[in-house]
Amino acid sequence: MKKFYSFVLLLASCLVVNAQFTATTYRGAFAPAPIAQWTDGWANFDPQNAVYPLPTVSNVVVITANITANTTWTNTNVYYVKEQIYVKNNAVLTVQAGTTVLFEKVPPPSGGVVAAPRGLVVTRGSQLIANGTATQPIVFTSDQTPGNRNRGDWGGIILLGNGSVNINNGVNAIEGIASGPDTQYGGGTTPNDNDSSGSLRYVRIEFGGYVFAQNQEINGLTMGGVGRGTTISFVQCSFINDDSFEWFGGAVNCSNLISYRGTDDDFDTAEGYSGKVQFCLSVRDPRISDISSSNGFESDNNGAGSAGTPFTTTVFSNVTIVGPHFRATLPNNGSPSLAQFGRAAHLRRNTKQSIFNSIFMDYNNGLHIENFSTETNASNNEIRFQNNILAATVAGRDAYESADSSTNPNNPNFNTATWYALAANANTTVASSSALLTKAYEATDALTYTGLDYRPTATSIAATGASFADPFLLSNESFVNKNFKSSVYPNPFASNFKIGFDTISEENVTVSTFDITGRQIEMQKVNANAVQSLELGSNYKTGVYLVVLKQAESTQSFKVVKK
Repeated sequence: MKKFYSFVLLLASCLVVNAQFTATTYRGAFAPAPIAQWTDGWANFDPQNAVYPLPTVSNVVVITANITANTTWTNTNVYYVKEQIYVKNNAVLTVQAGTTVLFEKVPPPSGGVVAAPRGLVVTRGSQLIANGTATQPIVFTSDQTPGNRNRGDWGGIILLGNGSVNINNGVNAIEGIASGPDTQYGGGTTPNDNDSSGSLRYVRIEFGGYVFAQNQEINGLTMGGVGRGTTISFVQCSFINDDSFEWFGGAVNCSNLISYRGTDDDFDTAEGYSGKVQFCLSVRDPRISDISSSNGFESDNNGAGSAGTPFTTTVFSNVTIVGPHFRATLPNNGSPSLAQFGRAAHLRRNTKQSIFNSIFMDYNNGLHIENFSTETNASNNEIRFQNNILAATVAGRDAYESADSSTNPNNPNFNTATWYALAANANTTVASSSALLTKAYEATDALTYTGLDYRPTATSIAATGASFADPFLLSNESFVNKNFKSSVYPNPFASNFKIGFDTISEENVTVSTFDITGRQIEMQKVNANAVQSLELGSNYKTGVYLVVLKQAESTQSFKVVKK
């Protein structure tokens, strides 16, 4: 059911219906207060001490066989995975909200043979439906007791689909596990980028990631050729022994991702991944890093840096990356290994990935566009890095030049620092991160990660400065909050303003207005079946206001100005 309110329909259809991303005024992953952090309720920033059921409880279900028919795991049981489990033969595995799934810690080698890490692989044509809620998240975690869990206790979640992949004629075998028919991803010469591998919402993946050898690793959530028919939203990867999130080709759109205290890269893209990703948080631990250099973003077109098509053209927006440097200066920093940290954003090997409206803070290095082909892509406007904030990087390393090797040089006609600083890119560099976010650190203890607040303050430069005007942020395909779109008009307003909704939901819409101090001015609950128009602002004083609209789990906000 669609509800259109007043004449705002025209504005909504022009500015919102075709928007690939949810437009914000703020930069980074979170809106300023009083809007709550979207991590509240379901995320866990102390999973080491979380109390989960033991694998010896009476209602435990031991999983040792592949899933070859439609199966449901209920929240009345605890599931204990003791093998590398494949969902195959077009089967659908459904995991109910509130379910805990334990994975056996990888046994030590026996007779020189390393056991396969326990994990879950969803093969092409099959699906994983794991839809938790904000109050009942689904948890995939280690079987170890509190205080004894560790990175790499088990493998991770692997989704394999039929989307586009730009190597090996469109079909490849996922890294980290033995190659075979059940490890292939990609649709070959007839890919389906609308393919569905299922749905993950309000899911936590903890203490996974297994490393057999360099470039043979399992990540927290690995996506190979996953299509945009898949839902990936509100997913947290914590204490992963390799990358938290890695995409190999495909076109799946993702939102509300958390990479928490991982080892290698937070968000790694390659092999022609073309999805859109919005609202991500990364929090780094200065004691945890990888010998290969840990980055916030790492992006390749493919491992060889070839011009394989489709190119990696991922677009990220509204990402907050909290690096290791400031925390390493605090008490109880635990002998940090900062030399192993690389760049907040490392774009290389012919990628065409773009990043907008994001915050990068407290990394060794900021933006590194590496080698001739990637710099040429940026020079040709096939890469965007716009309206971002780089804070507290090492002096002179906010955006910089560094050749990979003498055989892989830079483009002599391109300079990353000059390109980054172009007025049209509207990037901001600040020497300190202290005024950006409300409480990114506990100033007296490097080991405190709970109770923090990653929202910008009302006066922070991150509270404003976002832009969604670039064509890279527009598409004919609806994306985040695709069932609930809204707009305001006129803005600024003289006497009043109107609000319009485009919704297919029957649920009420709560409309709240706050002044610049965070004081609530008014709140209304709108019945989508009864209200034909909504007009506000007639009694407002001159100034800036924040309008917050919430329907079910979807929240949108606008700044409005009374002249």
